[in-house]
Amino acid sequence: MVYRDCLILITCFSFLIQLCLAEKTRYFKWEVEYMYWSPDCMEGAVMGINGQFPGPTIRAVAGDTIVVNLKNKLHTEGVTIHWHGIRQLGTPWVDGTASISQCAINPGETFVYRYKVDKAGTYFYHAHFGMQRSAGLYGSLIVEVGEDEKEPFHYDGEFSLLLSDWWHMSSHEQELAISSKPFRWIGEPQSLLINGRGQYNCSLAAYVTNTLTPQCQFKGNEQCAPQILHVQPNQTYRLRVASTTALVSLNLQIGKHKMVMVEADGNYIQPVTVDDLDIYSGETYSVLIHTDQDPSKNYWISFSVRGREPKTPQALTILNYETTSASHLPPSPPPVSPLWDDYNHSKSFSNNILALMGSPKPPTPYNRRIILLMTQNTIDGFMKWAINNISLALPPTPYLGAIKYRLRNAFDQKSPPENFPEDYDVMKPTTNTNSTYGNGVYMLKFMTSVDVILQNANALKENVSDIHPWHMHGHDFWVLGYGEGKFKDEDVKKFNLENPPLKNTAVVFPFGWTALRFVADNPGVWPFHCHIEPHFHMGMGVVFAEGVYRVKGIPDHALACGLTGRFLMSHRH
Repeated sequence: MVYRDCLILITCFSFLIQLCLAEKTRYFKWEVEYMYWSPDCMEGAVMGINGQFPGPTIRAVAGDTIVVNLKNKLHTEGVTIHWHGIRQLGTPWVDGTASISQCAINPGETFVYRYKVDKAGTYFYHAHFGMQRSAGLYGSLIVEVGEDEKEPFHYDGEFSLLLSDWWHMSSHEQELAISSKPFRWIGEPQSLLINGRGQYNCSLAAYVTNTLTPQCQFKGNEQCAPQILHVQPNQTYRLRVASTTALVSLNLQIGKHKMVMVEADGNYIQPVTVDDLDIYSGETYSVLIHTDQDPSKNYWISFSVRGREPKTPQALTILNYETTSASHLPPSPPPVSPLWDDYNHSKSFSNNILALMGSPKPPTPYNRRIILLMTQNTIDGFMKWAINNISLALPPTPYLGAIKYRLRNAFDQKSPPENFPEDYDVMKPTTNTNSTYGNGVYMLKFMTSVDVILQNANALKENVSDIHPWHMHGHDFWVLGYGEGKFKDEDVKKFNLENPPLKNTAVVFPFGWTALRFVADNPGVWPFHCHIEPHFHMGMGVVFAEGVYRVKGIPDHALACGLTGRFLMSHRH
């Protein structure tokens, strides 16, 4: 009996040693600063990390711990970084959201982000303070499966494509423009970037298109020269595609190659073959392509604007079969994307994304339903976005500390509205454009299931309703369905409860609604907001809190500002 017990202990101890050896701690030392760069062949100021734009790619294995020692070398502004798609189980203070999970890191200060990547998938990181994402503070974060695990698909090689949009107007001027009275719109981006590279004053495809733009002539070492994807014939490649755009939605096509979608927002989906792929800001996908075309030719990879009238040229790079020279440009024009306002195409695409068989199903029934109406409003003459007629204005004290230490003066204690007036017509401009600022919190009961209905509506201008991709921090949610017009109780019959996809970002189409369900199982305070940078900055978001009393080990320096800073100072002695 003693021998058997000892054997069990030795076996368990051996397993723990193997587990510890498999899980690594990966250290990074980063410095954030402005620098001159030419993302689209036009020089301007970008926000970079360690002299790089985009920032360094983080690669890890599921179960690893990431430690980023981040120094703010910006001279006049704070900074935070959000690890988009990482749920921060047990570490809500490193979610990287200023005024919500932590204080902004002041100039000259250093903050340590330490967190575990619990799940394999395609992710990215980006600034979450002011409009610094528009300044270029972003990079890729790839989490691979563990050594003893296998993914449900095979591939021979992989590439990462991080997508962004780029303005020649600085992010500071953009922020001033949308915060001014009268309102000044920043306009459409000048360029689209693939891995931080685009072309504004020339075109890679001028020789095969009817354009006055000159043909690009690159040596290859320019900061705006495209990164070419080199492939071998008759192989399968995984393309990890992530969109950190500040404004536009995009459509991906690869000349003469079909794509098989296999992952969305870090979750496996039923493989589905597509000719083109819509991707909204905040989303990530993995697609498989098979290099089965004529190996004596090269092929276009193109990204085009969707959901907005396209005034920005396609982003282009080349799929190069290494049996031919990369300098041999494709003989045909780049693929033509679906019409920018073909929403039937976009809705069909979104409805075809389903969870892989065996994925977790949503709990039934739900415990609480919150309906969020998105409207464009004015407050004292300033243009704002509002949710249930409240425009989010983040407080100077981080919610996480305020709730943890019960500092009731830190934010509005009144719970925000859970619905909007029944007689509101979402198909017409509102008759009362006035809104109010607010910073209340939806307090969720821990371990309950919550339905959120995102309801789109007409903006201030008649017959205008924008696309809004909504991103939730700290959770994945099930996308139960999409609908037209105003959500009605009988629409629950349309919900997909069998195989809805798990995602962290979901689109709301013009004049429509999107239904989500999630479980409030991650103690912390989590923003849920439109991922379009100007929209969130103008108030389009809400805040959820759950189980904050369970959060342990918050470092004091994460909350050393506002009322929490004073509270911690007074309780040290």
